[in-house]
Amino acid sequence: MNSLKNSTFWNFGGINFFYFTVWTLIITFLPLWLNDQANLSTAEAGIVFSTMSVVAIFLEPVYGVIQDKLGLRRHLFAFVVLCLLMIGPYFEFAFIPLLQFNVVFGSIAGGAFLSLCLYSGVGVVEAYTERSSRASNFEYGHARLFGSLAGGAFAFIGGIMFVREPFSVFWVCTISGILLGILLLMVNVRKLDSQRKENEPVDTGSEDTKKDEGSHVNKDSILSVFKKRSFWGLCLLIIGSASLYDVFDQQFPNYFVSFFPDEANGESIFSRLASVQIFMEAGFMVLAPWFINKIGAKNGLILYGLILFVRVIGTALSTTPALLALWKLLAAIEMPLMLVSIMKYIVNVFDVRLSATVYMLGFNVAKQLGVAFFSVFMGSLYTSLGFQNAYIIMSIIVLALVIPGGLLMRSDKKSTPPSYSAVEGLNYS
Repeated sequence: MNSLKNSTFWNFGGINFFYFTVWTLIITFLPLWLNDQANLSTAEAGIVFSTMSVVAIFLEPVYGVIQDKLGLRRHLFAFVVLCLLMIGPYFEFAFIPLLQFNVVFGSIAGGAFLSLCLYSGVGVVEAYTERSSRASNFEYGHARLFGSLAGGAFAFIGGIMFVREPFSVFWVCTISGILLGILLLMVNVRKLDSQRKENEPVDTGSEDTKKDEGSHVNKDSILSVFKKRSFWGLCLLIIGSASLYDVFDQQFPNYFVSFFPDEANGESIFSRLASVQIFMEAGFMVLAPWFINKIGAKNGLILYGLILFVRVIGTALSTTPALLALWKLLAAIEMPLMLVSIMKYIVNVFDVRLSATVYMLGFNVAKQLGVAFFSVFMGSLYTSLGFQNAYIIMSIIVLALVIPGGLLMRSDKKSTPPSYSAVEGLNYS
């Protein structure tokens, strides 16, 4: 595997490891923390998650354009790292006082801050990693594998820490941010071929070429994305799959723990289950690039949505923790399918010079629009109908959005798989 001989690959493996350490600790334990430590109801917790999504909706388009203009420069990524450094102090000293002042205000403030770290920040991390993988000739999915390894390790470690001292998991996030920042400073990625002028040395840092990197990102090129049927089909599919995946996971820990008479025991078991799931996910991530190349990225995204449907309806019909655990583990297949498919679909079907913009708009913004709406909607259903009935409704919504979205998207299987260095110049209609 060529990636193993590439020093830049290992650098980005470390970056993904420490970023998704933070992601795992927040996404896994925030619902429990909001319930146990902040004493928020499911509806009030929904405000936090909705705010995270709303902030991301406004920031992602801006982030996408900025990152495409920056090319492989690290300024925006550095801002995300700065936000990560503040997680520990924020949870320790600010979040609960803000909630005590006013629940709605505190929830909105907390959600906005966390969006900078997660829902908005993750797009910057993944778009930068994907662009760097094409410049340095390694598979994005293999670098992202390190994020899954971090998730598996810290879902387990975090469970032990959370039971003993709930605030400790957030200080680990700050430490991870420091280590991530050090690795980011060490990044040395050469420009993609289209970012260099003819006969220009690979490692040039001239001001002219820096300006040339983002010259293709303009109003007309961005507006052209919205004229493509595949873009709107992708948005619809993502709302029905990735959005509802996140919404489903928001309150699932609390539902799972409710099956245990001892809440602490349920939390501990859930953390171990999440750890096993993410380690399984890491194993599937190794094979995902090969599998997606065989079936096509569009089919990979549709399969992702169909597996989510099975998992949600299975959870609705389950009456024991063992069955719930089974459906939770099925997510180990979903994430590799989605993470690899979305990147490959974008570079095969859209102008890759706008890869960050398309990713931010077609994936992240669409996803967060769905999360913002469905977090509140499903939070209300959990309260009024109970988890099982709410999950049945969710499963129907998944199918109602994924199927028509897939029909609108053009197939990518006829596209010639792009090479890492030359792909930047392609422009598919």
